[in-house]
Amino acid sequence: MPDEPAIRIMLCDDHELVRRGLSSILDGVGGITVVAEAGDADAALKAVEASHPDVVIMDVRLPGRSGIEACREIRSAFPDTKVLMLTAHSDDEALFSSIMAGAAGFVLKQVRGSDLVGAVRQVARGESLLDPTVTARVLARLRGEGTQVDDGIADLTPQERKIVDLVAEGMTNRQIAEKVFLAEKTVKNYVSNILMKLGLSRRAEAAAFMARRNLKARESSDWS
Repeated sequence: MPDEPAIRIMLCDDHELVRRGLSSILDGVGGITVVAEAGDADAALKAVEASHPDVVIMDVRLPGRSGIEACREIRSAFPDTKVLMLTAHSDDEALFSSIMAGAAGFVLKQVRGSDLVGAVRQVARGESLLDPTVTARVLARLRGEGTQVDDGIADLTPQERKIVDLVAEGMTNRQIAEKVFLAEKTVKNYVSNILMKLGLSRRAEAAAFMARRNLKARESSDWS
């Protein structure tokens, strides 16, 4: 039985060192080859057209147009090309927008090399690299549905409300501790209590919940 063709990868990140790092990880793995690189959205579109990669690893934030915009255009023009979004921060708004743009997955730049290789192979097989819980919440948001946790916000203390807002901004426990002048361990306990009160299991879910809630509030004010 002949070997399967190598997975063709295109890298798009505005930092050359990041591209070099990704390339060194992926090119050293059997069955994967990096065929093109780009530093912005426009260059990415041209590179995809010229090299026809199987998977594009796309930075969310690029100079000029965002990686999410580039993802949308790539998926529209080249539907067989999968896009794996890459970001330095866990950003639920970016996650939502990436799913809407047709991305097959979403990974943090802190991902281990072996996990990145696994993600590339999974996406290349046509599988989605998205947490089912997060995906379900995104779909619920698309349908405009509320959830059982919506009433839980009223059970939060003012300090807990302040902390969950900072979680929604993507801050780590250490950053939050510096912001509200508390010990990092104390903030960790606050976050645990917040998750319990909201009926959630992960801080990413709390961030997604607050993002959706804030969006609804903005939409309501726009119509008032």
